[in-house]
Amino acid sequence: MADVRCICAIGLSGQLGLKGQLPWEGDPRPEFRADVERFFDITRGHVLIAGPKTIASVPEFAYAERTIRAIRSHEKPEDVLAEYQDRVVFVGGGPPVWDIYAPLIMHWDITRLPYDGPADRWFDPKWLLTGKGRPL
Repeated sequence: MADVRCICAIGLSGQLGLKGQLPWEGDPRPEFRADVERFFDITRGHVLIAGPKTIASVPEFAYAERTIRAIRSHEKPEDVLAEYQDRVVFVGGGPPVWDIYAPLIMHWDITRLPYDGPADRWFDPKWLLTGKGRPL
């Protein structure tokens, strides 16, 4: 069985996204740059699965250091994860993906960033209350 994890950053009020991007996209402050570096460091050597839009935003250099796979809504999470048995799999992609994969995620790594602006996607604490075999 894959070791299923999620690594994400949220704003001070749980903000996740704005118009298809991170709400703080392009913020040059050190803590925002450090978060991006940390993401690529922690996921190095592992598998990253996410929806097609998220995968499209992954920079080219990242493909050399991790396995990256776009997932589709018609695929069963158990079937996708079965492709990566005995690997660490990070689930990315935000609310639509986490609504489906949360029951299979065993470890959440969440960074709270000093962002308190607008968003149209929010972190849902119910994702943390699920676990393998427990319904949403």
